[in-house]
Amino acid sequence: MTQTQNKLSGLSSAKKKVLFDLLRKKRPAEGGTDHIEPRGDRLAPLPLSFGQLRLWFLDRLHPGDPIYNLPSATRILGTLHLPSLALALAGVADRHEALRTTFAATEDGEPVQVIAPRFVPRLPVVDLGALPAARRNPEIRRMSALESRLPFDLEKGPLLRACVFRCADDEHLLLLEMHHIVSDGWSMGVLVNEIGALYPAFLAGQPSPLPELPVQYPDFAIWQRRRLSGALLEAELGWWRSRLAGMSPVLELPADHPRQAVRSTRGAGRTFLMDPAALSELQALSRRHEATLFMTLLAGFFVVLQRYTGEDDLAVATPVAGRTRAELGPLIGFFVNTLVLRTDLGGNPSFSDLLTRVRETTLSSYSHQELPFERLVKELAPERDLSRPPLVQVMFTLENTPEGALEHPGIKIIPEATGLGVAKFELTCTCREIEEGLLCMLEYSRELFEAPTMVRLGGHLERLLSGVLAEPQRPLAEIALLAPGDRRPPARRFRLGPDRAALRPSSARPRSSGWRGS
Repeated sequence: MTQTQNKLSGLSSAKKKVLFDLLRKKRPAEGGTDHIEPRGDRLAPLPLSFGQLRLWFLDRLHPGDPIYNLPSATRILGTLHLPSLALALAGVADRHEALRTTFAATEDGEPVQVIAPRFVPRLPVVDLGALPAARRNPEIRRMSALESRLPFDLEKGPLLRACVFRCADDEHLLLLEMHHIVSDGWSMGVLVNEIGALYPAFLAGQPSPLPELPVQYPDFAIWQRRRLSGALLEAELGWWRSRLAGMSPVLELPADHPRQAVRSTRGAGRTFLMDPAALSELQALSRRHEATLFMTLLAGFFVVLQRYTGEDDLAVATPVAGRTRAELGPLIGFFVNTLVLRTDLGGNPSFSDLLTRVRETTLSSYSHQELPFERLVKELAPERDLSRPPLVQVMFTLENTPEGALEHPGIKIIPEATGLGVAKFELTCTCREIEEGLLCMLEYSRELFEAPTMVRLGGHLERLLSGVLAEPQRPLAEIALLAPGDRRPPARRFRLGPDRAALRPSSARPRSSGWRGS
């Protein structure tokens, strides 16, 4: 299930029909067919997708920047047969051209994809069994952090790395890393799922149980360039120009430190846990307003941003899986796109009225999600400012694919959170439904903010949502962020987690009987 589908799962059938009608609506003079065809000539120069092109240029400006490294960690309990694991990893690389891709520049400086016919990933093992049990996990975190920040060379490759940390005969941790130019959060799930499907088959001496892939990532890149051209491209650009007309490209969040001329990507994160009862109430409130939990939480986040900035016209970024065609679901590659969600909070509406506005913004933006964010930035051409991310500085996302342990004969697989200590945006609020309630993480720029500021912001969001649950028809200005006399954010329904390097919970990813990453 794609991230967009997850976010829309709470809509009524009537609202879904309206959205699907929008998505199916014929666009004028489309640049190409809706069907992605496998290319015939496998040796011809292969163009980059629009998203890849942006990351390639950024890598040329800042070679080896770890901000675009995507790590995934999976703890494996039970007897692990390392040769079969290595075969499974190589089997996935054989299936996906993206994992065998490097990037070269032609004589005129244009980048192209280069697909190697074969790539056998290395699988080094770091044995920590001699360490005292209490020191193993801290050492794994330390070494994983160092490993995850190692640069990738887009020209030489490989763009997939793997490492196994041995804690004991019956406990290992598998660390996988890919560069974002060939991967995204969904792809991490595909990678781990396919390893999970191939490992028991190869362990038993059986062939791969996975079906042949219908297309490969370069087929998508060719299709995307043909499709997003001509009248369709102009129509999409026109819609976004109209939607974002007059929007300020700068959101001034009150910071703890002066902004530097060139922004740093050093980041950290604070986690908060909302109890299951409060989560259930938020879900019920969403259903009453024919909205999704994503829309309700986003509306609450907008209100907090309004209080912090004093602005009524607000915009945040949100990621969408970008896999708008069924044949893209099983592929590893860079498909994720960023949408700009702009909402007007003016007029002191009630939360119910604001939720209606957010719902309209979300649905209409989803129906125009194919335009790459980098193309939108180029079109709107905001004044170049190296101290900020372009166009939007804040991101919000809800990850509601449940995480949990999976079991295969003889082993149990538990995904773990990973982190690089980086922040792509000045502030990112990531929420995820888990068994214990609603986990919220505020990932922030350490250049601008201190941890206590994030503690206060999390408390303000909790207080706002509690007030909304009590009186959703009350005007926003009358909903307090702090109780009278409170000097600190309440902790009634949120449990604060420790400050840490910014964690990367799993993004929208497919569900299957295979392994799943973190």
